[in-house]
Amino acid sequence: MPKSSIDTTLNYSPNFDVKKRGLKEIKFIIFHYTGMKKENQAINKLINHKSKVSSHYLIKNNGKILTLVPELYVAWHAGVSSWKKYKSINKYSIGIEISNPGHEHSYKKFSKKQIKSILKLSSYLIKKYKIKSNFILGHSDIAPDRKKDPGENFPWKYLSKKNIGYWHELNDIKILKKRNQKVSKLEKEEFLNNLYKIGYPKIIFSNQRKYFRLLTIAFQRRYRQKLVNGLIDQECYFISKNLLKKPK
Repeated sequence: MPKSSIDTTLNYSPNFDVKKRGLKEIKFIIFHYTGMKKENQAINKLINHKSKVSSHYLIKNNGKILTLVPELYVAWHAGVSSWKKYKSINKYSIGIEISNPGHEHSYKKFSKKQIKSILKLSSYLIKKYKIKSNFILGHSDIAPDRKKDPGENFPWKYLSKKNIGYWHELNDIKILKKRNQKVSKLEKEEFLNNLYKIGYPKIIFSNQRKYFRLLTIAFQRRYRQKLVNGLIDQECYFISKNLLKKPK
């Protein structure tokens, strides 16, 4: 069982809303990577009032956890975002930044020490705020048109086995046979509708095809991490159907 508190180092950021929120308003955990070359640069940005960005926690390369914003204050980590009926996810979420250079700077795997801290911190928050598994998300889930983090190296499948987040229940070997198999027009439409039912944002783009591709990429970074190409195939289609069958 998670402890009633966790060991963190305080390094407060001034970037948060002054008004406190209630415990019941917190419904999401949102994971990010820092996306900067050096860890100290990322920390400095998150605590600099000029940057206008922050998160509640940051997990360092060595696994140590920093508290940047107290949980009952709204941190500025999600930006324009939505999931199911919720808009502006900052209001309802705990943001966790994880030190990683990201796609722009030689994206790498998360360290074992970081993953251990992700488990510990997430378990504590899930228990404290009664957060549902399908409300534990990445930045790219809630803003697929803008964001890539925490990316395809984030251990979603492993975390789901520890009751953190969501994963499909399909056999890996069987579903692999569906990879790169074409979908019909109706199946493509059903896949996109499945994503909206799961919770992904329905955004009107000037180029709607481009948005469908970005949406598919976000889905693949989460649920089909070995191949992120933005193309809807039978593997993606069947994964989306299976996710809708899972109890919330």
